[in-house]
Amino acid sequence: MCAYLTRLLTLHDFRVGLFTSPHLVRPEERIRIGENLITARTFSRILTDLEKTIETLIDTRDLLSPPTYFELLTCLGLIYFAKQEVDIAVLEVGMGGRFDATNVTNPAVTAVTTISAEHQKFLGETLEQIAFEKAGIIKEGIPVVCGVKKKNAYLTIKARADELAAPFHGVFDRKGSFSVEKEKDGYSFHYTSEEDIYDYTPSLPGRHQGENAAVAIVAAEKLSQRWRRLERKKIVQGVQSTRWDGRLEVFSRRPLVLLDGAHNEEGAQAVRDYVRHFHPTPLILIFAMRKDKKIESIADILFPLAKTVILTRFPFHKGASPEEIKTRVSRYEGQILLEPNPKKAFKLALQQASPHDAILVTGSLYLVGEIKKFYA
Repeated sequence: MCAYLTRLLTLHDFRVGLFTSPHLVRPEERIRIGENLITARTFSRILTDLEKTIETLIDTRDLLSPPTYFELLTCLGLIYFAKQEVDIAVLEVGMGGRFDATNVTNPAVTAVTTISAEHQKFLGETLEQIAFEKAGIIKEGIPVVCGVKKKNAYLTIKARADELAAPFHGVFDRKGSFSVEKEKDGYSFHYTSEEDIYDYTPSLPGRHQGENAAVAIVAAEKLSQRWRRLERKKIVQGVQSTRWDGRLEVFSRRPLVLLDGAHNEEGAQAVRDYVRHFHPTPLILIFAMRKDKKIESIADILFPLAKTVILTRFPFHKGASPEEIKTRVSRYEGQILLEPNPKKAFKLALQQASPHDAILVTGSLYLVGEIKKFYA
């Protein structure tokens, strides 16, 4: 959704800062203006200055502990956007909302796309508790755009907006406002907002991207009312020309290789639906996940698609080992191969795949990043 907004605002000739997380290959990917990443040299220079400032603040006890990795990069991004005098910045919230580092800003519009059961150790066990934390980005009197469909989570966000007298815009509130048409190579969408009618075919594949685009469209309409006038034609052009790596990304054609960072049940379902509808060829799945994710339930969504599942891992201390994943999904043992090195896992998949097979790499953006690092 942030990528869609950035693209459509860039098409209006605005200088648009974009902050996202995580990165796939290098941290500079998190901070960009339009499609241009911050340079490694500028990144290093601002980081060095920041570290000196942090040391001074700790010495004077104005800062009681060092910032986290995410806080540090958020600060770096905001400094860069200020130095570059951007017209507007699009900030993707990190894990939560209420206590998120990005929440120090005073936004023109806030948006919540979906609510999933993840980061429960920090955000709460129920969708309502998670929604409450996500709703922490809502500010008094500032419009909030809500793409959430799950009733209890939706009501939690709306209640918070009402408390703060923040104009609330439920993207899918009106019956029949959003429709999907399946075509040969993907989906086309029709969306009727409070302001206009939109027909669009996002360049990013998957039904879920049509819904993300609808959230971006409504956010753009609210920006148009509160900030600068935006053109309907350029909003649609932006949605249809957005590029973003690691989201059902076609990495190769023969054999077909798809990369997707799905790491929760909602993301896995979106990937499953897309593969079933548009790639019914024999599938080889390369899979790795973090230990704290719902490995069993996500395996139940994805593994039935595959004739072979190659379990691997990524170099991150929270990454589950192939052996650990296998233990947790033992009912699929007959189709599982183990290869802890992701580069070798990818080579193994290529060896096993015929030109008409498809290879799907998924389970984590960290895994997608490792594959891109080796082969991009």
